[in-house]
Amino acid sequence: MNSRERFITTINGGEPDRPPVFATFTPQVAEKMSKYLGLPYEEPLDSLLSTRISHTNLLLHLGNDAVGTASIAPENTPTINNADGTITNEYGMIFKPKGLYNEFYKYPLEHAESEADIENYKFPDPFAEGRYNDIEHKIAAYKNEYGVIADLETAIFETSWYLTGLEKFFMDMMIQPPYFYKLLDTVMNIHLEIGKEFIKRGVDMIWAGDDFGGQDGMLMDPDQWRQIFKPRMKYMIEEFRKVNPDIKIAWHTCGSVVPIIPDFIEIGLDILNPLQPLAKNMTPEFLKNEFGKDLIFFGGICVQELMPNGTPLQIKDEVKRRAEIFGNGGGYILAPAHNIQDDTPIENIVAFFEAVQEL
Repeated sequence: MNSRERFITTINGGEPDRPPVFATFTPQVAEKMSKYLGLPYEEPLDSLLSTRISHTNLLLHLGNDAVGTASIAPENTPTINNADGTITNEYGMIFKPKGLYNEFYKYPLEHAESEADIENYKFPDPFAEGRYNDIEHKIAAYKNEYGVIADLETAIFETSWYLTGLEKFFMDMMIQPPYFYKLLDTVMNIHLEIGKEFIKRGVDMIWAGDDFGGQDGMLMDPDQWRQIFKPRMKYMIEEFRKVNPDIKIAWHTCGSVVPIIPDFIEIGLDILNPLQPLAKNMTPEFLKNEFGKDLIFFGGICVQELMPNGTPLQIKDEVKRRAEIFGNGGGYILAPAHNIQDDTPIENIVAFFEAVQEL
C-alpha cells in the first residue's frame, strides 16, 4: 500500500498493511530535525494552531502518511506585532511571547455581557480572499499520494474562551448571561462555514477540536456538556455530511473524556483524538474493547513522559504495543497525543518513525 491507500483504508474502517502515521512538531522540533537531516527549515504557517499543519515536507520525509492543512489568515488580516511586544491574531486575541510559546495576555471579550457585544465584535470572515490557499495547494500537490486532513482548529468551546478568558467563560456557563449562546453560535457558524469549504475542495477528513477533559476527568459536568456542546457538535456533523455524506470527521479532545464517548458515537463522530495516554481511564485496552466497533482511534503515543524521557527502545516497544492494540482489525491512525515538544531528544523522534516502519 502507498500512504494514501493506507490512510483511506483506515478511515473507512478497513485494515491496512500497517497503521498510517500522522505526527506533528513544534517549530523548535522541526528546526532541529531539519538541521539533523540536512533539510531546509520550513517556517510554520499562519493559523491558530499552525503546528498541526506546518513542516509538511519534513514530516513526509520522516514517514507521515497524510498532510495537514487549515484556514490561513488572509494577507490583508495578518498577525500584528504590537509596539509593546504583544501579538494580536485575526480573532483579536492578544498574546505575549514567553519562552517557546505565546501566552494569553488580554481577552478581547472579557467584559462581554449582551448580545450586542457579540454582534458588534469583528470576527474573521470565513470567505475572505486567500483563506483557502493552503488547502488548494495541498490538494493539488499531495492528494494523489497522501491523505489530506483539514484542521478546523478549536471549533466551539476553546475559541469562545480564548475570547472571554477561561474563568469568565466557566462562570458564565453556570449563569448564562445574554451574550453566552450568541458567542457560542457565532464561533460555531464561522467554523461550520470554513469546514464546508474544506469539504467542497476535496479533503479526506475534517479534524475539529475542543478540550473537554483534564488529566483526571471532565472539565465540566457531563450533563452540562450535553446541554451546551453536544447539540452544536451534532449540528456541525450533520451539516458537514450534507456537503459530502462520506466525509470523515475527527474530534480532538484532550484528557479523560470517557463519560461522553458514547455521546460522540451517538451524534455520528467517526474518529477520536488524541487518546491522552496518562489521562484517567484512557488506556488502549479499555478504549478498543469498549468503543473499537464504533470509532477510529487517532493518537495515543505519550508526549508527557514517553517521548521526552523514554529510551529509543522503550519508545519502539510502546509504539508497537499500542499499534497492535488500537490497530487490531484496523481503525487506528498512529500519532503522538499532541505535537512532539522541544524536550524530546532527536534519537527518540527517530525511534518513533523507525518503529512505524518496522510494524
